Amino acid sequence: MSQFWSDIVHTLTPYVPGEQPKVTNLIKLNTNENPYPPSPKVLEAIREHTNESLRLYPDPNADQLKQVIADYHNLRADQVFVGNGSDEVLAHTFQALLKKQQPLLFPDITYSFYPVYCGLYQIDAVQVPLNDRFEIDVTDYQQACGGIIFPNPNAPTGCLLPLEAIETLLRQHPDVVVVVDEAYIDFGGNSAAELVPNYPNLLVIQTLSKSRSLAGMRVGFALGQAHLIEALERVKNSFNSYPLDRLALHAAIASFEDQSYFEQACQKIIATREHLVDHLQTLGFEVLPSAANFVFARHPDYEAEQIAQQLREQSIIVRYFKQPKIDQFLRITIGTDNENQRLCDVLSEIITAGQ
Repeated sequence: MSQFWSDIVHTLTPYVPGEQPKVTNLIKLNTNENPYPPSPKVLEAIREHTNESLRLYPDPNADQLKQVIADYHNLRADQVFVGNGSDEVLAHTFQALLKKQQPLLFPDITYSFYPVYCGLYQIDAVQVPLNDRFEIDVTDYQQACGGIIFPNPNAPTGCLLPLEAIETLLRQHPDVVVVVDEAYIDFGGNSAAELVPNYPNLLVIQTLSKSRSLAGMRVGFALGQAHLIEALERVKNSFNSYPLDRLALHAAIASFEDQSYFEQACQKIIATREHLVDHLQTLGFEVLPSAANFVFARHPDYEAEQIAQQLREQSIIVRYFKQPKIDQFLRITIGTDNENQRLCDVLSEIITAGQ
């Protein structure tokens, strides 16, 4: 019955999210979710506001949340945009700021939603290859373009681009928007948010899904100078004036009010990551330097797809990407210490059995 579709639907290749299995008792290390619960203050805020006020629309401008985020990043509220997860913020960004005559630039190995948005919004794009170390090399971006977007740390590689390199891009391309997608920045990098006052072409996008354990609430935000934020607001208010519900707003605000919990959770994940890297390297894996809550690793003597299947047989799920250049890598989310130990034990068994 596809004759009823709009023409563009026939051309779309939708994004495929990580598997969300329905079976229980799995060690789920495939979607980069935080292994620790949200702050108790978040859960308290949700309980407190689960009442008759849910019959009312939420604040369409999310003014209180914007101010909290602005204060956290030493910015003004008119330099903050919020949306229903960073994916919605990204979607509005592609429409509002990246649909230009010249092509959009982004890495050839990166967040796979970028080409999906290009298809949806009919944006021409050029995918710039990572270097031999699977890193973004800013010298490769010295070409005419209508915008630049990349995750930092990159996904699925986990490699971090330093702020100095980001500033180089901003100075090289003063007339186009450079979007830095910082979903994983709290696990080992310095946010480009501090550069926002100095660069009118910089937009920084973050999410509360990863480091603040709110993947189930869908809250994302963008930071940029007011003229960029206005463009996002115009698109948002032409699409959905109420992207964040009341509970999500209160949960998000509460997450910023418990800095100690946030920092402790991030540090636990970083420590577990480093332990996992050490163990993988002991087993002979090559592990890319990671500043995220996951690692990207391959073994010279074993097929990645085979390892993923053997892990699944032991009720451990990791992410395998069957695509050129990275089809021998596994992306492994950092779990709890107990989950990490179980993973290490099973990997040791797999590698030992194959020797």
